[in-house]
Amino acid sequence: MTFIVLPLFKRACRSPKSMCFSNLLPILIAAGSLIVLPAYSADEAAQMMQGKSLFTTAAPACAICHTLKDAGSEGAVGPVLDEIKPDFARVTKALLNGLGNMPSYKAILTEVQIAALARYVSRASGAEKN
Repeated sequence: MTFIVLPLFKRACRSPKSMCFSNLLPILIAAGSLIVLPAYSADEAAQMMQGKSLFTTAAPACAICHTLKDAGSEGAVGPVLDEIKPDFARVTKALLNGLGNMPSYKAILTEVQIAALARYVSRASGAEKN
């Protein structure tokens, strides 16, 4: 996962003080602290969660055959994804067309699901950064 480091700036807050994060900013800045935020947008985070879920629940589940540390899978049939680090295009092609003993998921998953699964595998394996 890639991180973006952002310095903190005080902003006006219209929420009650107890709910206003900006009230903490002067303290954090005074201490020389920075906040580190993941570079995922909310949509990307949701896509990653969907992809991870599909990796373990699609029928047949990728986790049955493939090892992927992030998913906690230890498959013994397919390649170790952490080692081959397939990029998004490679995973998408394999999901759509099948590869070796791997079946095609074209009739099983929607295009959105295939994209989510491919994005998850490519990022979780370390092939792609944010």
